[in-house]
Amino acid sequence: MTGRGTQWWVAIRRWAARVRAATAITIAQLRHHRFRLGLAIIGVALAVLSMTLLAGAGMGVIDTGHQQFESADRDLWVTAGETRLTTAGGGGFENSLYNSRTVASEMESHEDVQHAIPMAFQTIYVGTEPTADFETFVGAGVSGGGPSVQVTEGERFSGDTYYANGSYDGERTNEILLDEETAATLDVDIGDTLYVGGTLSAARDTEVTVVGFSPTFERMLGTSTVVMPLSELHEATGETRTEPATFITITLADGADAETVQADLELSHPEYQIQTNQEQLESVLQEQALVLAAGAALVVLAIGAGVALTFNLLALVVYQQREAVAALTAQGVSSSLLIGSIIGQGLAIGFAGGLLGVVLTTPAVELLNQIAAAVVGFDGLVQTSSDILLGGFAIALVVGTIAAIVAGWRLSRTKPLDIL
Repeated sequence: MTGRGTQWWVAIRRWAARVRAATAITIAQLRHHRFRLGLAIIGVALAVLSMTLLAGAGMGVIDTGHQQFESADRDLWVTAGETRLTTAGGGGFENSLYNSRTVASEMESHEDVQHAIPMAFQTIYVGTEPTADFETFVGAGVSGGGPSVQVTEGERFSGDTYYANGSYDGERTNEILLDEETAATLDVDIGDTLYVGGTLSAARDTEVTVVGFSPTFERMLGTSTVVMPLSELHEATGETRTEPATFITITLADGADAETVQADLELSHPEYQIQTNQEQLESVLQEQALVLAAGAALVVLAIGAGVALTFNLLALVVYQQREAVAALTAQGVSSSLLIGSIIGQGLAIGFAGGLLGVVLTTPAVELLNQIAAAVVGFDGLVQTSSDILLGGFAIALVVGTIAAIVAGWRLSRTKPLDIL
């Protein structure tokens, strides 16, 4: 072996000896302070958990919005301007597209349009008895044509016959659909009778029958809904003259190009906004800019708090060892060896805490989703992915190591006698 090779081999052996010595000190410190070690690992795990859950919530909100618009099975959405959310009656949209029946009929005359269906959302009163207390729900009105409502149990509407080409004197169906949560709240089943109306007096005089269960609009709005034929909703709310709708949904014929039809309809109806699924989703979300900004701020805050908590935890762990480190320094143990042992502790705590946080994320997500489904009606509102999990673990590992390096360096700069 050459002289240079011998020098490299000696350097490697010295480095390996230092690593073994630092590792031994690290293990001894961790074993001696098990309770402190457990608290530090739990603290790092909670920091990681807060980051993964908030990031999963932000991702889930956007993804849920995409799913709701995609599951609506519509190609284009027609509005009279911005689609504004309202909190009236538990949630919904404002109705600003007037003479919706006429507009829908004109658009349906396009050769590539298969169905143009106006939909309205209005707060209505619902009760089980004319003399009982009434509750407010979001009433969803839909006209006939196309798969506008998914029915999971029971039957669909028998039609929208009351409209009678705009005369509103046809035969009433007196049928409604409920989501299962609303049915449970009212304690009714398919075939039971309810009383509905836009005012309390109208509700007491309007008897309807539950014909089926539908989750369609509960999923779209995230609140309990009562679904009626559009003409009967307009009659119940006294809006048969203006026929307002929240939007008109358009389903295209097979093979039709959505952008081409969109351009044609915009040319013939310049007073309306005609958007694709993606554009409509963005339009709704823009109305909630403050909510989204707050959500983004929470994610940033969670990451910052997680980093700060992890850093401070490791700094505290090192600070509590200052007397032991000072004693070792006084005995002649080198600063580099002590710093290496502290870095080892940072790695160990960051690794264990990050791993625990990642493991706890999945059951925590399931629990939060159960709560979200019960409260707002959305399934899978909090989501996670391998990128989020790896990111949380990496932050714990990297920040833990950096915190240990900084704390160890600061401690090594302090004179042992000052501590002892």
